Amino acid sequence: MSIEVGSKLQGKVTGITNFGAFVELPEGSTGLVHISEVADNYVKDINDHLKVGDQVEVKVINVEKDGKIGLSIKKAVDKPEGQQQSYSGRPRQGRGNDSRSKDFRSKGNFQPKENFDQKMARFLKDSEERLTSLKRSTETKRGGRGGRRG
Repeated sequence: MSIEVGSKLQGKVTGITNFGAFVELPEGSTGLVHISEVADNYVKDINDHLKVGDQVEVKVINVEKDGKIGLSIKKAVDKPEGQQQSYSGRPRQGRGNDSRSKDFRSKGNFQPKENFDQKMARFLKDSEERLTSLKRSTETKRGGRGGRRG
């Protein structure tokens, strides 16, 4: 059985680094599961997800000319639509079209804070106040209007 891109295989974790895990595949070849391909969620420490000796299902995502094999654990798991994969391999409910999700806008409670015209009016008012304040402070430092220049 040759190792082809897209094939799913069982393997054994033989080594862990800070950037991924090495997995021994059938026929004795070894591939790398990059840390970004371990789980759908962010993986800060790969040791929280894998240990040396773990049996994992991996999907071959690339085979380079020099023989390096790129693997993915998260792509090896078939996910039903609308679900995300947790790091343990068990499906967890996604936030997609779940009627129980806490989308406050769907209940009619959503009111935009301000529309564009209100924001623009507030911005112009604030700007005018700042400019007036700035003019006052610079005029007092210069001696005000009509001050002597000499």
